Amino acid sequence: MKRQLACAAAALLLAALTPAAGATPTEADAGGSGCRSGDRLRVPGAERTVAACLPDLTTAGTIASGHTDPADWAGLEAPGTRSPSGVPGIQLDGYFPDSSATNKTHGWDHDSQFVIRLPDRWNGGLVVAGPPGIREQYANDRTIGDHVLAKGYAFAATDKGNTGPTLYRDGKRPGDAIAEWHFRLTQLTVAAKAVAARHYGRAPRHTFAAGMSMAGYLVRWQLENVPRLYDGGLDWEGVLLTRKSPNLLATLPPALRAYPRVLAGEPGAREAMVAAGYPAESEPLWESHYRTQWDSFQRLIREELDPGYDGATEAGTPFCREGTGKGCDTDYDYASRPRAVHDAVGRVSLTGRIARPLLTVHGTLDALVPIGPGSDRYARLVDRAGRGSLHRYYRVTGGNHTDGLYAAHPRLVRPLLPCVRDAFDALAAWAEDGVAPPPSRTLPRPGGGDPVNSCAL
Repeated sequence: MKRQLACAAAALLLAALTPAAGATPTEADAGGSGCRSGDRLRVPGAERTVAACLPDLTTAGTIASGHTDPADWAGLEAPGTRSPSGVPGIQLDGYFPDSSATNKTHGWDHDSQFVIRLPDRWNGGLVVAGPPGIREQYANDRTIGDHVLAKGYAFAATDKGNTGPTLYRDGKRPGDAIAEWHFRLTQLTVAAKAVAARHYGRAPRHTFAAGMSMAGYLVRWQLENVPRLYDGGLDWEGVLLTRKSPNLLATLPPALRAYPRVLAGEPGAREAMVAAGYPAESEPLWESHYRTQWDSFQRLIREELDPGYDGATEAGTPFCREGTGKGCDTDYDYASRPRAVHDAVGRVSLTGRIARPLLTVHGTLDALVPIGPGSDRYARLVDRAGRGSLHRYYRVTGGNHTDGLYAAHPRLVRPLLPCVRDAFDALAAWAEDGVAPPPSRTLPRPGGGDPVNSCAL
C-alpha cells in the first residue's frame, strides 16, 4: 500500500506540472496584480473549483465573507488567542473526484473538499495541512492558516477524503478510510504546488506539512513515505498508529475501564489510569474526556481498523460497562485480536523513518493521546531508525490535547498554540536558512506573561 501511494504521488506530480495543451499564462499566472484573473485558476485533478478574490484571507476576513466555517475549529484555541489579519489574495474552494459524501460543506455533499489560499504578497513558500479528528477542511484556519498566511505562505488544506462519525463506511477493506487520508494530503500538496507555480510564475521554494492530532500523524506519514514533496513538517501531538502496542487502540480501553472505578473510589483505579499513560496531574481533565472523547474516538478508530470485533453493529455500543464482553470497546484488547487486525493497522502504521526535518510539539497533560505511549514512543522510533538528527521534540509542561479547556482549567492547562506557532517559525528557519532549532527539551511552565499568546522554544 505504501509503495502504491508513493507511485500514485509521483504520477500526480508529473500530471500536475505538465502544462495543458494550448495553455497560456494569465496576468495572475505571471504574478501580476492578483485577483482579476483568479477565476481562471484551476486546480489540477479537481472536479470543481470556485475562486474568490478576498480582501483578507485570514479568519478576520473569511468569517465575515463566508469563506470559512468557524465550527470546524471550535474548541481548538484558548479564549483570548490573538491572530494576525489583513492578508489579501485569492481563495480556491473545490473538491477532487470521490465516491463518498460525508462532507456537506457548501451544499456539495462531496468528500475530498479542499481550500487553497494564495496571498498577494507571497514569500515563495507553501504550507499544506489536514484536519484533526473527524473535522473538515477549515479546521486549521485559526491555528495554522492565519499564522502562515500573515508570513506570506500560500496555504492549502484538505478534509482528508472522509469526515464525521461514520467515516469508517468509506472504503472496502479495514483501514481504507485512513489510507485515503494519506493519498488526499499527497494529492493536495501536488495540486497546490502546481497552482502556486501557475499563479506566481514560479514553483514554491519550500513546502511544509503541518497538523495536529490525526493530522499530526499524517505529517509523520508524509515525511516517512513521500518526503520529496516537502522540506519539513510540524507535528502537533500526532496520534501514534503502530502494528505493535502501545498504540491508540491499546491506550483508550484501559481508560474506559479504569475511570468509572476512579469515580467509585475503588483502590488502584488511579494507578491503573497512570499505568495506561494518563498522568496523575491530568485527573481534573479526565471527566470531560470520558464523557466526550475517549469512548467515541475508540469506537470510531476501532470500527475502521477492526470492524469484525462487534459483528454487524456499527461503531460498537456507547459507554458499555466493563465486563460486558465481546463487542464492548471498554473490554477491547488489541494484543489478543487476530492477525488480520494487526495487518490492517500495519497498513497505516508509522515507522519513525522520516526523511525530512520534523518538529513535534506535545503537551505533558494530554488526556486524549497520552504523551508517554504517544510522542515519547514516536521519538524513540525516530532515534532507532537513525533519523534523530532530523527530529526536534518539545514536551510542553501543562499542555492538553485541545487548548479549549484552558478556560475551565487556567491554572492547570497551558495553551499549546503559541508554542506550535514558534515551532513553525523554527522549522522554517531550519529548512530555509539552515538555522538549527533549539535542542529537544521539556518546556517548563512560564513564570508569568501571557501564556495564551506567548511561548519560546
